[in-house]
Order: sequence, then C-alpha cells, then structure tokens
Amino acid sequence: MNATDDIQLDRSHEGIAVVTLNRPERLNALSQMTVRRLCALLDGLAADDAVRVLVLTGAGRGFCAGWDLSSPLTDASGTELPGPPTVADYCTGQELFAGMVRRLRSLGKVVIAAVNGVAVGAGFALTLGADLRIASRAASFHVGAVRIGLTAGECGISYHLPRLIGASRAFEVMLTGRPIPAEEAERIGLVSQLVDDATDLLPQALALAEQVLRNSPYATRHTKQIMWANLDAGGLDAAIELENRAQVLALMTEDFKEASAAFVQKRAPVFSGR
Repeated sequence: MNATDDIQLDRSHEGIAVVTLNRPERLNALSQMTVRRLCALLDGLAADDAVRVLVLTGAGRGFCAGWDLSSPLTDASGTELPGPPTVADYCTGQELFAGMVRRLRSLGKVVIAAVNGVAVGAGFALTLGADLRIASRAASFHVGAVRIGLTAGECGISYHLPRLIGASRAFEVMLTGRPIPAEEAERIGLVSQLVDDATDLLPQALALAEQVLRNSPYATRHTKQIMWANLDAGGLDAAIELENRAQVLALMTEDFKEASAAFVQKRAPVFSGR
C-alpha cells in the first residue's frame, strides 16, 4: 500500500485500485493540497491499463466532509496565499475542486463509491461522480453549502443529482439542505446496496468490483461511456446510434470471439483486452 498523509492507494487486488481518503480526525475533509494530490493520483490511474475498477472510500467514520473550511487557500506548491483571498483565488479553488469530480467522472475505469459515513458538499459530489454507489447504514448525504450562505450547486451536484434521483427530489434536497440518510438513499436509488456492518463495506465493494472484472475490458469501458452519454442523449435515435456503433466495434474484438467460444465450450472466458 502506498500512502501520503491524506490519501492511501491500495493496489493489492488485481485489476482494482482502492483509494482511501485518510484524514479521519477531520471526517476526511478536503484541503486544496489534498485535492491536488487526489487529482494527480486519478491522472496516474487513468493512464494505468492494469487498473479497471477504482474503489473510493474514506477512513474512520466519515466518507468526506467536503471542503475543510479551516484549511488555508494555497498555491500549487502548498504555500499559503498572502493576504485575504481575492475573487480570482476563490475561482481557482472552485475550479480545482470541480476538476476533481470531472476527473473521476471521465475516468476510463468503473468507479465504485463505498460510502462509509457522512458525504458532504464536495464529498457528496464525489459519490455522485462514481458509476456505482454502495453504503453502510451509517452513511448520509448532505448538500451542505446551501446551509452556510452558498449555493447547493457545486462540483456537478446540480447536474448529477437530478439525473440519479429525479428533479423533484433533487430540488427539495438542494433547496432545504436536509441530509439524505442511508435508508432513504437506497429507497430512492441513490445507492444500489446497503451494508449493515461497516466493516463489511469494503469487502462488498471489492466483491462488486470482481463482478465487473468478469466482463471484458471493452464491454465495461464502453458500457460506462454509453450510459453516461445517453443520459444526455437528444432522443432515442441518437442513443441507438451510439449503441450501434459501440456494439459493432465490440463484434470485431478478440474478447467477443473468446466469449463466444467459451459459451459453446461451457467454460469461463479468458479475456485479453483485445
């Protein structure tokens, strides 16, 4: 396991990277330097073909409490900015946090958020940018910012949330700032699975990752791309056109031939990624 003070990376499971936000004493709240390190880590994983699934979780009793309001604004080297922050400084910081979620969403891997506790603000946004979400019963999801004089729309929340739970529920959550407890999150489809014992959460996330890995790299990567793209499709024809193109290309892969042969021979396929 590789580690910094605030982020841990576990590559001990073949095909899977487990990234743990590791500031448990602050409920894994994010400083600007933590976000910069996370962005750099995601960039590195994006270029690593050996990783097909990313599991994102938090240490301790929180998933991520969002922006650490007690941390100073810094430049790229980690040096605290001199004097009061300007509008430009805040803009740079906001774009940095939003870029973290953009990276997660555009990652050519399947991303599983294993939500072990509170997910607030940018932490909530990270869960929404994942492809799959499972949670312990101790989890809860909070917009946060609207309760402290800011807008509820940050880091893609206003884009992702209505697409996942519907516009009517999203309006209510974002305008009131009320938390979504774990049981409600499962009921409304925000998470696909609840885990009773928090100690079982990561094993369940890894088991889910293993299910994904049973399918070919092309199949999982392009299924993810199709799903996200067609949430914004202009209509059925556009959605089908994208599906048709990806499916025809899939028919030309060696992995499709291997899967067809394995089906006939009644054995498990061995995928090569070609």
